[in-house]
Amino acid sequence: MRKAWAAVCVVAVSILAGVVLAVTLFPPARCPEYRFVRSWGGSGSGHGEFHEAVGVAVAGDEIFVSDAGNHRIQVFDRNGRFLRHFGKPGGGVGELGRPMRLAIRAGKLFVAEYVNHRIQVFSLAGQSLGVIGARGDAPGRFESPSGVAVGADGRIFVADYLNQRVQVIDENDQPILQLGETGKPGVCPGRFDHPSDAAVDGDGRLFVADAYNNRVSVFDRAGRRLHSWGGAFAASIPGSGNGWFHGAVGVALGPKGNVFVADFYNNRIQKFTPDGKFLVAFGRSGVADGQFDRPTDVAVAADGAVYVADFGNNRVQQWLPAEPTAYD
Repeated sequence: MRKAWAAVCVVAVSILAGVVLAVTLFPPARCPEYRFVRSWGGSGSGHGEFHEAVGVAVAGDEIFVSDAGNHRIQVFDRNGRFLRHFGKPGGGVGELGRPMRLAIRAGKLFVAEYVNHRIQVFSLAGQSLGVIGARGDAPGRFESPSGVAVGADGRIFVADYLNQRVQVIDENDQPILQLGETGKPGVCPGRFDHPSDAAVDGDGRLFVADAYNNRVSVFDRAGRRLHSWGGAFAASIPGSGNGWFHGAVGVALGPKGNVFVADFYNNRIQKFTPDGKFLVAFGRSGVADGQFDRPTDVAVAADGAVYVADFGNNRVQQWLPAEPTAYD
């Protein structure tokens, strides 16, 4: 009898451990779903059309979109109505070479230029205000930067994509800190495999979309890694379950601090708490409204509306939480 009870206890403990592990590795949704509202765009070079919509950012009632293949920034109202555009192909001041992800702070638009290997700063009206960096692997130089964020203190965080690092630039455009090892991708904590985007919160914590490591890593103001998440122990393993990534390429913070991630090959957006707890995912593969073809970036407005750069479908999508009171 004792052996029978022991066997029963072993089985029960094993089942419980399996349930705990399953919930840990594949967590359920913890917040309300999001619903598709509208999309705009289409393939082309006319007003409101895109040749690869890569980056998206929100400033008040305006949506800024990096139209990478057309080498320009397009601006829309919150309903997707075209307002204006600026930039043209080239490497001069005011010209753009494959603009990628965007950041907006204090009335300025910061553009990561993949081909021109720099960050260019514009007024929201489209006037160039200056250029940061040039091609290279020395401090303050970039190799195809892919994303940019700006903190409340004016510090600029650059996802230096092909240099396999994130650089921190001060308000005087001088490099002051580097995360990762130049030119050397890695899976160990604090290393990157093609970091593609960054976001920074009000406390100076930095959130990095580490694309091919399939994770998000968080650092404090001094550059110390706090934690990472994505799949099984953030170990660089791609997957499609809740909380897993297959190409974590874009990251944004909502007005309450939650973290939104563009999950490229899984064709969805995932939402997390700041410490990495999975909350909800939305979108799936396809061309219909509410479906994505390799989303590359996400931005969240102050009212909780979510805007997604739907790269392969050459459009922008707007989503809202199904329960407005729980928007973030």
